[in-house]
Amino acid sequence: MIGSNAFNYINVLKKAADASWKRNEVISNNIANVDTPGYKRKDVQFESYLMGALTGDGSLDKRVANVRMDTLNGQVYTDYANLSYRMDGNNVDIDTESANLAENQIRYYSLMDSMTQEFNRLKMVLQNK
Repeated sequence: MIGSNAFNYINVLKKAADASWKRNEVISNNIANVDTPGYKRKDVQFESYLMGALTGDGSLDKRVANVRMDTLNGQVYTDYANLSYRMDGNNVDIDTESANLAENQIRYYSLMDSMTQEFNRLKMVLQNK
């Protein structure tokens, strides 16, 4: 991670983008296993960790500055829900996974755009000095 307070938002955005990238891999794996008997879909939990890390008092700047980056990572989990669309126990629904993949791709590109904007702001400040 970049070790200056000027990069706090970028560091948090990078962690979110990493989790989104991991989610993309997991969803792609779910789609690849749509016909695998007994396969249980997987997903990535990150947003709740981020919300927990950003709760507290003070301004958003202060809360972002206090986020412990080493503990802010997405975790892959297996969905063992009893809901199964098939008799063989596979619980992957291709339509749901495709929608999740599209949503996640939009999220990833939005995070990349946000990081670019943050770097542009820093660049503008440095150029004006």
